[in-house]
Amino acid sequence: MKVRDTGLPGVILIEPEIYSDARGYFLETFQATRYAAAGIPGPFIQDNISFSGPRVLRGLHFQNPNGQAKLIYAADGEIFDVAVDVRRGSPHFGRWTGARLSAESGDQLYIPAGFAHGFCVLSEHARVAYKCDAPYDKAAELSVLWNDPAIGIEWPIQSPILSPKDAAALLLRDIDPARLPRYGTTT
Repeated sequence: MKVRDTGLPGVILIEPEIYSDARGYFLETFQATRYAAAGIPGPFIQDNISFSGPRVLRGLHFQNPNGQAKLIYAADGEIFDVAVDVRRGSPHFGRWTGARLSAESGDQLYIPAGFAHGFCVLSEHARVAYKCDAPYDKAAELSVLWNDPAIGIEWPIQSPILSPKDAAALLLRDIDPARLPRYGTTT
């Protein structure tokens, strides 16, 4: 597997080896020792799958306290996956990075705790699988508005389909700073 820097420290793009032949292909989506050596510590304790139609945008979500690190890939279809640094005091606060993830490429994005996460669907549908190192905590979940102009994410779709919760998310500047994770801590 190849590991690529994304420009945001801690956010890692993984390009796994794909073994193809006339029957199809095989790829390893996770191997604890190899991923730990690449800077993805785990352990992961929860696996999730979401299914979405075209132009659906989910996010930007994070938890504090009880932040979640995530290892994300598209099991079917193609998405544009995004991480935004929301750690108070971080030299990269408010910066984002994005990557196209597809079932065809097998690429994965690792996003540590302290980053908001979101994605939009680029294909007719997408099945997104992700591992988390902490359980979902509804009381700790926060959302940043997907099109916050101060962040300036360059989404590759127009007029996304949003949930009511995501449409009503706050600008990053309007979230109480005490609710944001603090740079240099793990919670």
